[in-house]
Amino acid sequence: MTNDPAALALHWAQTGRKVALATVIATWGSAPRGVGSQLVIDADGAMEGSVSGGCVEGAVVLAAMDAITAGQHAILEFGVSDDAAFAVGLACGGQIKVLVQQVGDGLTIKTLQALAEARATARPIGLATDLATGISRVITAADAPERFRLDRAGLDDDGTFITIQNPPLRMIIVGAVHIAQPLVGMARACGYAPVLIDPRGAFGSDARFPGETILEDWPDEALAALKPDARTAIVTLTHDPKLDDPAIMAALRSDVFYLGCLGSTRTHAKRVARLQAAGFTDADIARIHAPVGLDIGGRQPAEIALSIMAQITQTLRHAR
Repeated sequence: MTNDPAALALHWAQTGRKVALATVIATWGSAPRGVGSQLVIDADGAMEGSVSGGCVEGAVVLAAMDAITAGQHAILEFGVSDDAAFAVGLACGGQIKVLVQQVGDGLTIKTLQALAEARATARPIGLATDLATGISRVITAADAPERFRLDRAGLDDDGTFITIQNPPLRMIIVGAVHIAQPLVGMARACGYAPVLIDPRGAFGSDARFPGETILEDWPDEALAALKPDARTAIVTLTHDPKLDDPAIMAALRSDVFYLGCLGSTRTHAKRVARLQAAGFTDADIARIHAPVGLDIGGRQPAEIALSIMAQITQTLRHAR
């Protein structure tokens, strides 16, 4: 079963349940969930997802049940100055605005199916919702290029609310070593699609990485097939030049948003000399995060993996 509220709304509707989808369309102050966060609710009050981390879910569920009964969309506002908001727990200074749509005329099963099909084929897609009518239509990157580039839902000046569904960010990990084991799990938990590259079969085994995508090609060959782009992070973990260097060089020739390489300061200095000899400039080499990860004093594999995941997250936020 999916954890994506829009996909779950489709599944529930297809099984005959009456469903509404709630979406955060604006926030101010210290609202706990971002614009685009969603909650799916059925006519009996069952729910999955979140629009406020628990602060106003109860009130949104009741409004969704009313919207299902009435067959109309609703726009809800909660803020510190509202008695209703205080009653449901939003007393920390944040304000949110939530769109509630029943799955029916405005938000159709056909539209939800289009989202599901795009997700299955890793194709970017979005929805534009007229807040006056509650009607949603499918859009592509050509309709809102900047929003797709930034993965950013939001309100346009004409009163249209745009949500974006891009394919998952990718994390390509070179070296199926002990650090890669917790890193793969963290990457997946953070919404990335991880891929492991290691030509050494004893390392990249299904027993060590059950259910994961493992490529046993040489790193430069694997990366040529994967075609890393601006939505890709690459981490090299072998600190063996025979494996890491081909991957690093391939990454530096692409526009990946993150390249991190395991190894000590001394190891990286030798790596820099090899890259310079191969013709890479100082600006190219400056893209490398090495030693990899934020300096949190980690020593255990899980701690190092956490420092890498944190650095990737930080780099992505700055890139946007």
